[in-house]
Amino acid sequence: MTENVWPPPPYLPPVGGEQPVRPDRARSWEGLTYAIAPGFRPLRMDVHVPDAGPGASARPPVVLWIHGGAWLYGDRRLPPAVWPPGSLFQTIVDAGFAVATIDYRHAVEAPFPAQLDDAKAAIRYLRRFADDLGIDASRMVAWGESAGGHLAALVGLTGGQPEWAGEEGVQGGDTTVLGVVDWYGVHDGERMPGGGLPADPAVTPAEHVRILSRAPYRTLVDGSPLGADAPRLGSPVAHVHPDAPPFLLVHGDADGTVPIAQSELFADALAAAGVPVEFRRVPGADHVFLGADPVPLMREAVAWIAERVG
Repeated sequence: MTENVWPPPPYLPPVGGEQPVRPDRARSWEGLTYAIAPGFRPLRMDVHVPDAGPGASARPPVVLWIHGGAWLYGDRRLPPAVWPPGSLFQTIVDAGFAVATIDYRHAVEAPFPAQLDDAKAAIRYLRRFADDLGIDASRMVAWGESAGGHLAALVGLTGGQPEWAGEEGVQGGDTTVLGVVDWYGVHDGERMPGGGLPADPAVTPAEHVRILSRAPYRTLVDGSPLGADAPRLGSPVAHVHPDAPPFLLVHGDADGTVPIAQSELFADALAAAGVPVEFRRVPGADHVFLGADPVPLMREAVAWIAERVG
């Protein structure tokens, strides 16, 4: 059984009935290697494309899903364990969108901006092989939760900027997106509380405790090739500009891991720059929307995406 706790334990339960399954009514490509960074594990994605039936000609838009996990954990196949299994990807596919869900290098594997570089490589891959996958990758929205929300925000804000394109995977090509759904992401890392995610020594090995005793954001930027400016440049708020795509920010007002102030200040910065932004507070919800039903929020996000890619 999957334990409904946050943060989740440092292991995966046996593959079986409690595991998320590939969406119904979808054609799935699983474990596609979208980039190979020398010295690191292959970077993989799964792509689920709604099956529109025989003779269908229209290609669906794409949602790029970026998982959370404090830049230290997470898996492209597994949204937060407290959400109904399979609900996220099924909601996206049922709305008529393809979903590409990616792994990326974690902070202890490689410091920032490796994670952003990986997301950009995934976008280039999807556009390079759009015909093979049967998708319309010109109509793409980035969507992420927690650390993935942070990366989705950066994807949206730095699209088309050569200095933030990265060098992994398919070379060249457009990395812009039409919108960003950002669920309880970190937006100003320099203002994050120092403790980071809680660590439980009773269930966590010593190395896990050592890593989590540091603020995850500091782990992300320590050793960055960007040097002393990495903490600032790793924060989405530092990249706000008037030509950014529209944003949907959703954050629980009882979030004890990433304070809602992170989204409040980011929404204000986007609005001040003239970027279309909608900010949704979820009453009583903690991190990963504990204390609230995430499924209506998924449906709201999908409806918002439909307006951007229609």
